[in-house]
Amino acid sequence: MSIRITRRGMAAFGALLALGIGAAQAQSAYPSHPVELVVPFQAGGGTDALARSFAEAARKHMPQPIVVLNKAGASGAVGWQDVINSKPDGYRLAVVTVEMAILPHLGVAKFSPSDLQPIARLNADPSAITVRGDAPWNTVEEFLAAARKEPGKLGVGNAGPGSIWHLAAAALEEKTGTKFSHVPFQGAAPAVLALLGGHIDAATVSPAEVATYVQAGKLKMLAVMADQRVKNFEKVPTLKERNIDLSIGTWRGLAAPKNTPPEVIAYLKKVAQEAGNEPAFREMLDKQNLGYAFADDVAFKAAIAKDNASFKALVEKLGIKAN
Repeated sequence: MSIRITRRGMAAFGALLALGIGAAQAQSAYPSHPVELVVPFQAGGGTDALARSFAEAARKHMPQPIVVLNKAGASGAVGWQDVINSKPDGYRLAVVTVEMAILPHLGVAKFSPSDLQPIARLNADPSAITVRGDAPWNTVEEFLAAARKEPGKLGVGNAGPGSIWHLAAAALEEKTGTKFSHVPFQGAAPAVLALLGGHIDAATVSPAEVATYVQAGKLKMLAVMADQRVKNFEKVPTLKERNIDLSIGTWRGLAAPKNTPPEVIAYLKKVAQEAGNEPAFREMLDKQNLGYAFADDVAFKAAIAKDNASFKALVEKLGIKAN
């Protein structure tokens, strides 16, 4: 039996085929539905504010909205593990912070930074050495001299054992041959309050976390652990200007599950750069004294790998493990 296909039939078949291909392409175009952005911390903090401001700024540059979800727990490990276990299709992303490169070495998390694919870094803030406004030290040299004179006497507050601010103070000890008494708190804010109350001698948190009190004269910043001076604190020298080769601090950026298609990563990187340049997003960063520091996926990946190696060595040297 033979089947005859007329020209009209061929044309109709071709039209249906084209329609089907077009529908499939439209269905597969990214993004075809809202993208979820997991913040691994409670709502209300700096990381949450950055995520929500970024999601709003990205509306101008994406056909679909970014929906922020808070999944807190284990210093960020819960949220990051959730995204690592998600389908690598670009529809579930994470806000990543420096703790992602610290927690695995503390035994808190079983993942490694390579389980997430960096998209872009949006923010970076250094550690700063801050003391009370009436403290007897007016330079970092004077502070370090006092620490050398009486090793272990000066109390330096941090955001908890193994936190980035604890590691910052430990790295400063290593670079300068000093010894502090490390005083842990449940976050940077309680450490700053303890400093204000005179319960500790210094804190190694970010400029953003002491900005209000520095501007009021209640605290004074002796130095920042950065390559360059920090915006709004231009009078404060870097450690490198004082011949101490140390740059350490926190950062925030975007990442996707490993094996996310490269074209999706490229699309999201472009959106991140465009949204990062939106005036409203920059104003939010300035308001919270958070530094804008864009890095694309390649540069961000290299920076994370470098931090991962240095934090691994530092944690091992300090013998820090989570309880």
